[in-house]
Amino acid sequence: MTDERSSAGPGEYALLLLLAFLWGGSFTLIEVALASFPPATIVACRIGLGGLVLLIIALARRETFPRTGRTWAELLVQGTLQGGLPFFLISWGQQHVASSVAGIVNSTPPMFVFLLTVFVLRTAPFDAQKLLGIVLGLGGVTLIATATASGTDDSSVLAVLAVTGASLSYACGAIYGRRFADQSVFVTASTSLLLAAALIAPFAYLLDDPFDLQPALAPTLALLGLALFSTALASLIYFRLIKTLGSLATTSNAYLRALFSILLGIVLLSEPFTWSIAAATVLIFLGVFMVTGQFRRLVTDRLRPREAGNA
Repeated sequence: MTDERSSAGPGEYALLLLLAFLWGGSFTLIEVALASFPPATIVACRIGLGGLVLLIIALARRETFPRTGRTWAELLVQGTLQGGLPFFLISWGQQHVASSVAGIVNSTPPMFVFLLTVFVLRTAPFDAQKLLGIVLGLGGVTLIATATASGTDDSSVLAVLAVTGASLSYACGAIYGRRFADQSVFVTASTSLLLAAALIAPFAYLLDDPFDLQPALAPTLALLGLALFSTALASLIYFRLIKTLGSLATTSNAYLRALFSILLGIVLLSEPFTWSIAAATVLIFLGVFMVTGQFRRLVTDRLRPREAGNA
């Protein structure tokens, strides 16, 4: 199965950049929302409100909804992989690490897409250069995990592992989401999010007792921003790009997303940016660069003609 799409144009790459900004900004919004809301409540409200907005749009457009139980079950899986599970892991992790750190670690989905498509699904050929990119990227994640660890407190290391798990979930969702290529993006996004919200809402109720919360204004606005922009709008763009650019190219916006999370974390949240985080960022970005094939296109392929001419 190839991951290239013939309908990709400049507009699609502009949407890819917008998606990176929306998802990069979500780390900042989560950090603000955590001041008043526990992780499970954040996720339930985020995907529930986002899915409801998209459902209203889908109904207004008179979209056709799935008619088989199998498709609804697949949408539940998609919503869990692309929404419920990774959103919870990231929200929980950001209780213990800075938003910029979470954004950097969460730039690794392309690496997991490569590992899954090559070694598990066997739908993509093995590539030694991309495997080297995996090693570099995981080295960066390890560096961040060790750099953020403080004394005997393992919570920051567990937080990095949780955000890494969210990256794996995103990768699975990107691959699994290919099956909805012929379905309306409004239907896919709304139903998958609402089904995932229905799954996580009971846990939020039991764990967080959300009706006793007294949230401040800023966290409430941040949660609304997460639902409307980083979830509803981002989901529409995401499923469109899965159709037009493919799963690997779509997840390759991860390093752009991380850049936005770093910049917003420094500017809006006054988060530190240490040498170890900088070094880890370089390793992860270089790894993603190699895994997505951009290193070969921009560096390796340009050197070959020169080498041939000098032979």
